[in-house]
Amino acid sequence: MSPAKNQTEQVQRTKGGAFLLESIPPDQVFIPEDFTEEQRLIAGMTEAFIKNEVTPNIEEIEHQNFELTVELLRKAGTLGLLGTDIPEEFGGMGLDKVSSMLAAEKISAGMSFSVSLTAHTGIGTWPIVFYGTEAQKRRYLPKMATGEWLGAYALTEPGSGSDALAARTRADLSDDGRYYLLNGQKMWITNAGFADLFITFAKVAGEQFSCFIVERGFPGFNTGKEEIKMGIKGSSTRALMFENVPVPVENLLGEIGKGHLIAFNCLNLGRLKLAASAIGAGKICVDQAVRYARERKQFGRAIGEFGLIQHKLAEMAIRTWACESMVYRTSGLIDRGLSLLDPDDRDGRIKAIGEYAIECAINKVAASEGLDYVADEMLQIYGGNGYSAEYPAERAYRDARINRIFEGTNEINRLLITDMLLRRAMKGELPLFAAARKLIEELLSFPPLEEDSDGPLRSEARAIENSKKIALLVAGAAAQRYMQALAEEQEIVGAISDIVIDVFTMESAFLRTRALLSRRGEADTRPYVGMVQTLVSDALQRIEANGRTALAAVNEGDTLRTQLGALKRLARHPPVNTIAARRGIARRLLEAGRYPF
Repeated sequence: MSPAKNQTEQVQRTKGGAFLLESIPPDQVFIPEDFTEEQRLIAGMTEAFIKNEVTPNIEEIEHQNFELTVELLRKAGTLGLLGTDIPEEFGGMGLDKVSSMLAAEKISAGMSFSVSLTAHTGIGTWPIVFYGTEAQKRRYLPKMATGEWLGAYALTEPGSGSDALAARTRADLSDDGRYYLLNGQKMWITNAGFADLFITFAKVAGEQFSCFIVERGFPGFNTGKEEIKMGIKGSSTRALMFENVPVPVENLLGEIGKGHLIAFNCLNLGRLKLAASAIGAGKICVDQAVRYARERKQFGRAIGEFGLIQHKLAEMAIRTWACESMVYRTSGLIDRGLSLLDPDDRDGRIKAIGEYAIECAINKVAASEGLDYVADEMLQIYGGNGYSAEYPAERAYRDARINRIFEGTNEINRLLITDMLLRRAMKGELPLFAAARKLIEELLSFPPLEEDSDGPLRSEARAIENSKKIALLVAGAAAQRYMQALAEEQEIVGAISDIVIDVFTMESAFLRTRALLSRRGEADTRPYVGMVQTLVSDALQRIEANGRTALAAVNEGDTLRTQLGALKRLARHPPVNTIAARRGIARRLLEAGRYPF
């Protein structure tokens, strides 16, 4: 067996969420420095398309010239950019997930246009790719790959946003059994103004949540007016109305009553693609902020020379770089799982993607909130000019905000992260409870803490492992106290999820840097080491604070004092000069005049 094959099987055996329980070797994690030549060509082609075709037309797009948007989407189709996730046999490129996410990252430079494109290539297309019959795939996918037909995803309703299964849109079988008659309303549907088909969720007989492919030309189908939005103004967002819309029975997607599987499994991958788009947008914000900080003079100096501006620039870069590490780590995990399966094993491939639903939710929350921070600090660096629509910060700030709502709000995703971890533990898929019990025994024995060894990132490695123990300590205590009722304690669940998010973020950045250290040596990786040291130092403070908050809500008295003592010991970390580290990162940014990492 080849080393590559053995490595693939080892990674495939790593369960989703198992990063809390295992120490992952750096060589088992995909990092952006490992992009293949083909992946880099895809990135370059995508960048060129956005730069040459989209950017010159961005103002017309922002003013909702949808004829131009459709024309550009079809140009993207001629390059293969609409078929990134469509199998080759149906006219697509059939790219691996790393390549697909890399394309999404580069497309994000198209601002509102990127929303239109990714809505089509992602949740507008995936349901047919993963759940369509052979006939459905042959009818629709070749047209979707070229842009002849454009797609949209219709899940949200006026009375059911986060609670998607509470949808009221009905699908009733016609008397002759040839059609389902759809009645109801959807809202906030991206691409609704020009899409040709809509992945639509409705309840058969008002009870069985199911999915249908609805074509724009079906009688009784209409759209509302364009929503007036805070940001992403160039994208189309409308309500949909269904009045006895006859949908042929052969347009049922998947099985009756199993629409939730389509909705949630496609949203998992959608969350990862959103995260990839967010890091692309974040890099652009850093580029623009760095250029402005070099050019803008105050008190006789470029503002980039001032410490507080350097702090902002460095933190913008750290968060963007860490999220990039997470996105491609997760994409690599999915690709390695898929590589072991037969391409025709549809159920196995869906399961392989769903295996990392926890990681996809983590990526979505971290990257969307990271981009919000980056856009906000970019605006602050621009000062008064940042508040003016004549400068790029204003639009970036408005456009970024929607990402915390798209693909399930960040509040819902936080609830899902902890819920999915505990569900897998209760099913025996992850030995979380056994690990938590073992940890309690270990903590009660008060073993001496190991002293830090010499060498870069040794204390960070220990801090990450201890942070995993904190996650187990807090989650175990909460589960023991509330059992099945823990879901109702949302503040505690949110605190646990924030700890888990910080753990995965730290570890992803750490593993990437460890891999680079082994290849390049310490001299060439100093900025990366500084980013990890700063990231871990700050995250540990948040982790300890979240742990204290959650434990204080779970226990009291001697039990709480014991747990807080254990938490304090686990969160112990030698002081890090994060000011110096951030200054070093900022100098690298200012010297390069852009995001250089």
